Amino acid sequence: MAENIKNLCAPIPTELHAQLRQRQEESGQTLSQYMTWLITKFYESEGKSTMKENQRTIAFQVSTELFKQFKDYLQRKGIKQNAFFLACIQQALEEEQAENGAESE
Repeated sequence: MAENIKNLCAPIPTELHAQLRQRQEESGQTLSQYMTWLITKFYESEGKSTMKENQRTIAFQVSTELFKQFKDYLQRKGIKQNAFFLACIQQALEEEQAENGAESE
């Protein structure tokens, strides 16, 4: 038995339409299939947290030149960006703990 189908029509901005059609064509799906997939994915992800419950994001901006130098450094050292920052944070916290321990003696 065929699934009940309803037509959905809504005007959207031209640039968004072009982007949507490009991605739909790249997917190899018909527009109907692509829109069904897209809307389904949206509703499936709605209300789901993108972060793990026990983790938080830290973000900040740097100059383009500093960013390039940093990325080059990471590549030379074979280090992942998150591993670098986690190590820096852990080191700073350990140093503070050592300083506080020395002060209480």
